[in-house]
Amino acid sequence: MRKLVIGCGYLGERVARAWQQQGSEVFALTRSTETAARFRSLGIVPIVGDVLQPETLIFPEEIATCLYAVGLDRTSNFSQRNVYVGGLSNVLQAESFSPRELIYISSTSVYGQEDGSWVDETSPTESETESGRVCRDAEELIRSQSKSPANVIRLSGIYGPGRLLARIDQLKNREPLRGNPEAWLNLIHVEDACRAVLACEATGRASETYLVSDDRPVIRREYYTRLAELAEAPEPVFQNDSASLGKRCRNRKARSELQLELKFPSIEAGLPPLFADEPL
Repeated sequence: MRKLVIGCGYLGERVARAWQQQGSEVFALTRSTETAARFRSLGIVPIVGDVLQPETLIFPEEIATCLYAVGLDRTSNFSQRNVYVGGLSNVLQAESFSPRELIYISSTSVYGQEDGSWVDETSPTESETESGRVCRDAEELIRSQSKSPANVIRLSGIYGPGRLLARIDQLKNREPLRGNPEAWLNLIHVEDACRAVLACEATGRASETYLVSDDRPVIRREYYTRLAELAEAPEPVFQNDSASLGKRCRNRKARSELQLELKFPSIEAGLPPLFADEPL
């Protein structure tokens, strides 16, 4: 069976490897010939192309599932809207793009709630941030233009190996952390995000949206205090330049409909192993 990853990065490459372990032939789009060579070494078939250059988007036939998980390269000169909406539109309009199933990775930034209230898939998506509006507009594009049955997965903030160094450096240097220390954080371990993609492919209903977050939202003060303890850093210092309490993400639909079993249902389960035997 053939699978395709567009956005084969922190999450996408994990899904690609999981598909390989299931016996699938996996293709991945990349702009870089260097990355293409690395993909070949991993047994992933590279497609050299760029979502912002429609003429380069030539995809193989008979793709069973496509994971679209494109993130923003902050070293590029393109805006998030250019990449997330413009690039997605180019892919959806590509003549050769016809997977039997499409899974699109979105973000819980689509929600604009700031009073600490709970949100789920039925909650209004009225973010006042440009990032949230871009993600919402990309979702709407998927729903209106996808020729394939498409599911949207709204992920909370991803953490895992390689994602903590910058924050740990801040803590060790006692640099103030921006934001309200009493605001809520919603997180998902990258391994559980990968599990969610596989579960969506296996049991998700067509054209559904799933909010994927761990079981327990956490106050920012608690999260950074625990991170400082594990990193043997000083207690966190907050700038407290916001009155927003954020929102709390409820994962009930993903848990029940996708039969999603989380390996790391909270930071108590997910953070300590990163300091035990894995790179930060």
